[in-house]
Amino acid sequence: ADATVRVLGKGGKERVVPVGSHARTALGAYLAARSHPPVDAPLFLNARGGRLTSRSVRRVVDNHILRLATMRRISPHTLRHTFATHMLEGGADLRAIQELLGHASLSTTQKYTHVGIDRLMEVYDRAHPKARK
Repeated sequence: ADATVRVLGKGGKERVVPVGSHARTALGAYLAARSHPPVDAPLFLNARGGRLTSRSVRRVVDNHILRLATMRRISPHTLRHTFATHMLEGGADLRAIQELLGHASLSTTQKYTHVGIDRLMEVYDRAHPKARK
């Protein structure tokens, strides 16, 4: 079954994002190890039992990236760009990607995905009601 989670992002923006089966399995194991905390409790905790900060998340991501990426530094922002670009190249709708990333403007999503204007126009022509057929 499809699952989603509510994510609070930059500026307190809230969005609902899909969660795949591998992530659900890992999350289930994590929650079991935490003795199934209450629904309103923070999901991820720091070493002192408090809510993870964005700085803590950055540190965790950096540690994993250092083990995996030998050629260059990769940021969480780079991972978002890569995610969006791969989604679009895989045929995902630009509007759906916009929603997943929490962008107010489609032009922001277009820049974010490193997509050329030709690809953007192709998506527009295929999807927009006022596009020339």
